Amino acid sequence: MNHHRQSQRTIEINTRLVTTGVVITAAGAVVAWVGMAIAAAAVAAAGRRLIREMDVPPSQQAAMKWRQAKEASRAGMHAWHSTSELHS
Repeated sequence: MNHHRQSQRTIEINTRLVTTGVVITAAGAVVAWVGMAIAAAAVAAAGRRLIREMDVPPSQQAAMKWRQAKEASRAGMHAWHSTSELHS
């Protein structure tokens, strides 16, 4: 009998390179996170500054627009009823 012995191949990984890659990736993630935090803080500060400099606060603007929409709706309903009464 002829037994063929197959050699077991193993993967040899350079753990120092893997560790270096992990450390660099983690450092890059931290730098990216810090960059996003700084950018978010800058955008938030600009938004707060914009709202402070407005003549009319957003809540008052929203209330005014809501009143305008209700008045326009009432006027439209009144015009529709007036027109439908003329045709009847």
